[in-house]
Amino acid sequence: MSPALRRKSATPGTEAPLNLDTILSAAEDVIRRFGPAKATVVDVARALGVSHTAVYRHVPSKAELRNLVVARWVEATMPPLRAIVSASGTAPIRLRRFFDALIAAKRHRATDDPELFATYRTLAADAESAVASHVAELVNLTAEVIRAGVKEGVFRRLDPEAAGRSMLFATSRFHHPAHAAEWGEPNIDDAFNGVWTLVLNGLLKTPGGVKPRARQK
Repeated sequence: MSPALRRKSATPGTEAPLNLDTILSAAEDVIRRFGPAKATVVDVARALGVSHTAVYRHVPSKAELRNLVVARWVEATMPPLRAIVSASGTAPIRLRRFFDALIAAKRHRATDDPELFATYRTLAADAESAVASHVAELVNLTAEVIRAGVKEGVFRRLDPEAAGRSMLFATSRFHHPAHAAEWGEPNIDDAFNGVWTLVLNGLLKTPGGVKPRARQK
């Protein structure tokens, strides 16, 4: 059994208490080694050396297990994005930094471990609530920056939530996992800059008033 799947205890001869974090760590390891088909309560319980009943006390179903695993996976990309939104700087600059960071995070996931990335894409298809929560936070973070831009007088008055959702949709080719096969195309950054110029000009009170910059790698 992999060390990541062994539950340790400070007291010899006893097991550490089973908790949700331990279960999800084991599930991630099982998925990495055997693929999405093994993302079941029974498979995780077997890997941990416990009964499936013990795991069911923390995770009521296979669907919930997959949902929690996907939620934990996408959460790892969020701290830098939240930090950008909370940082100082004008709204147009923070907004561009936000999308640069979002794109970079997704590309790194896809290129660093493509098999695992593909596995999580498969799981995400069944983890509707985790994906919906992730998208909702991305919309809220984008809207927060847009709202600040309206207050600064840089962006025209509009509905920040609707504008944030539209921005994510307009740029989805560059960060949505369904388009991962396109991210290696040689002109992908030029394509993003073209879309970005159009989107930003739709927000600005004075279109063209902020010079677009190259996407940071």
